[in-house]
Amino acid sequence: MSDTITIRGRTQAVDPITLSDGAAAKVAELIAAEDADEALALRVAVKPGGCSGFNYDMYFDSEVADDDVVREFAGVKVVVDPQSAELLTGSTLEYTDSLQGAGFHITNPNASRTCGCGNSFS
Repeated sequence: MSDTITIRGRTQAVDPITLSDGAAAKVAELIAAEDADEALALRVAVKPGGCSGFNYDMYFDSEVADDDVVREFAGVKVVVDPQSAELLTGSTLEYTDSLQGAGFHITNPNASRTCGCGNSFS
């Protein structure tokens, strides 16, 4: 695995997003519960929208495009399209389960502003 990736002719850090151990474990659990016939990966994407300009989108996907950035964390394959990779570089996906609730959270050092809901950023 290389130490850098090239997106649109620009070389940048290796991982557009990393998974914490807790996030990797929860994603692996959710993929196992899908009981799919084909191998599934977690696709993390950034889409226009939300109150701050962009929304995070996460779902299981069995297809990988030639230009997707693919990484693996604790046995979980993570797929990111090149456009999203630019906006996610250096981000971390975390999973918490506490008395206040359980869920995934993305910490993105590229976000200059986030919404109160935690799902959108600019």
